[in-house]
Amino acid sequence: MEEKGHRYQIGPDLTIHRIANGMWQVAGGHGYIDHELAFDDMMKYHEAGFTTWDLADIYGPAEDFIGLFRRRLSEIKGKEELDRIQALTKWVPQPGRITYSIVKENIQKSLNRMCVDSLDLLQFHWWDYNNPSYMDALKYLSDLREEGLIKHIGLTNFDTERMQLMMDSGLQIVSNQIQYSIIDRRPEVKMMSFCQEHNIRLLAYGSLCGGLMSERYLRRTQEPAVAELDTLSLRKYKKMIDIWGGWSLFQELLSTLNEIAQKHNVSIANIATRYILEKPAVAGSIIGVRLGISDHRINNAQVFNFSLGKSDYDVIDTICAKSNNLFDIVGDCGDEYR
Repeated sequence: MEEKGHRYQIGPDLTIHRIANGMWQVAGGHGYIDHELAFDDMMKYHEAGFTTWDLADIYGPAEDFIGLFRRRLSEIKGKEELDRIQALTKWVPQPGRITYSIVKENIQKSLNRMCVDSLDLLQFHWWDYNNPSYMDALKYLSDLREEGLIKHIGLTNFDTERMQLMMDSGLQIVSNQIQYSIIDRRPEVKMMSFCQEHNIRLLAYGSLCGGLMSERYLRRTQEPAVAELDTLSLRKYKKMIDIWGGWSLFQELLSTLNEIAQKHNVSIANIATRYILEKPAVAGSIIGVRLGISDHRINNAQVFNFSLGKSDYDVIDTICAKSNNLFDIVGDCGDEYR
């Protein structure tokens, strides 16, 4: 597995952009999406080199968007251009019985929606650890990989204990997608060292706290009103900030990040993203895209124009040392969903 600038190789035939375009936002709760404007924006991201998309079967029309984008891109630039796209989807089954037929049927649905013969990376999520059938599901996914329907298998929001069981069973896992940000550093407790030991890469989401980690909320002594938190992302990560240490401490962190950003001539979001990308085992950060609504291509590209120094880490870590221990309160990675 190799890191090279703004791209990262997580498998022999899978190299991703280190900033993946997150498509959770198309599932709803983030504003109306015009499909034509969405396609135009997807093309702009692609042409700017942001060719990696993170999606899921449960993200509304996300997989359909990828299928439409692939068809149109092929028409405009030729089929060879499709080789530049990496579409990392997820399978999130409802709790219940798991069979090979059920697994294959759902994977085939994703293949059909995305207009591909094989999934670049299938990221698997499981809601209830009390139901051990997730191990059966992973075995069936491994069978589908051998059949060529899946190129690589990853995880979403699994904890270290369950991943150890997978390694003990001989399962081949290349990645785990988890929440990881300056305020949520739970992966550093157990997950990171485990992944380094087993050559598993982390895909981080929530690194910008849904947009709260930005100049827009700098020097806001009053907490934003509920009505102002007008997306699911903002509401979700505001709750995490409350658990972490509250709005006042978050303002102290934003002020510190702003000083570092001014020193490097970049944005607060760039600092927050770079902080995560420089961590061991991290292959990429997933930054949500609001297709047809806002565009962050130019700002995102600045992440690769600088590096953080020891003094930058020291001042950030000094602020974070004042916060609550999220691992003790919430648990390991993904425990907030169970």
